[in-house]
Amino acid sequence: MKKIFVLFGLSLFLLSACGSNNEEAKGGNEGNNGEGLYVTASFSVLADMTEAVLGERGEVDYIVPIGEEPHEYEPVPSDFRKVNESDVFYTNGLNLEEWLERIMDNAADTEIIEISEGVEPIPLEGEDVPDPHAWLSPKNAEYYIDNITADLSERDPEGADIFEENAENYKQEIEELSAEIEEGTAEIDEDQRMIIVSENAFKYFAEDYGFDSDGIWEMNSHEEGTSGQINRIIDVIQEREVPAVFVESTVDPRYMETVADNSGVEIAGEVYTDAIGEEGSEAASYIDMMRHNAETFIEGLSRNEAE
Repeated sequence: MKKIFVLFGLSLFLLSACGSNNEEAKGGNEGNNGEGLYVTASFSVLADMTEAVLGERGEVDYIVPIGEEPHEYEPVPSDFRKVNESDVFYTNGLNLEEWLERIMDNAADTEIIEISEGVEPIPLEGEDVPDPHAWLSPKNAEYYIDNITADLSERDPEGADIFEENAENYKQEIEELSAEIEEGTAEIDEDQRMIIVSENAFKYFAEDYGFDSDGIWEMNSHEEGTSGQINRIIDVIQEREVPAVFVESTVDPRYMETVADNSGVEIAGEVYTDAIGEEGSEAASYIDMMRHNAETFIEGLSRNEAE
């Protein structure tokens, strides 16, 4: 069995390359136009959900740029301005936004709402803390949508009926998506229902749709890409005879390329975890992102069956 023991140089290089300041690389709007509510979310997935409920009764912005991961994001001055000018700041919670205290220290007057409230947390492997990636199962999206709807209705009572209607329509779309995922993933053989990505972020998806999941590391904010981590996941892939692995849009692919090269499997595609895709991409909304992820898993994990 092939092992990798000297990867510290690669780890240091990749980690240092992620430290750039993206003051100008912000998504969302440039502040409110003075009409309706102005909501800021911590990252693009939450912003997309909020836009679906808020509709035309306000504007939505977000902090972490598309393409970056939200765990250890470094806020810049424009982020503090956004939050200060907002009626409310929506966060995921579940220990995702490790930079939140810095925002709170500089935007003390803006209320912060954790919109994952109600989700049954799954702990990180070997730790007594929750995995924050609850949004990666559409079955959890209802909690997010209900929390957003309740908060918006309280802040804008005249719009409550609109928010409720938007939310119900949105939840119907997500329920249809979930049914599509269940039907599509049912085609994958039981012994191939294993999702492996760089960050082990698909626990909630795996639990709800009958998969196992694993990653090179548990969280992007933890130690990344060590020799031990890479050797361990190579062993898992070979022992489970996993047909394919996947890379994430917000994670440098070179770690998983090393794993794939040394375990004899292919990288079957890119999935979206901590951000939606750019406008015009196949994952430009939460629903599109989750549909793309499911289709990528189905195609990649069914490869051996088709050969």
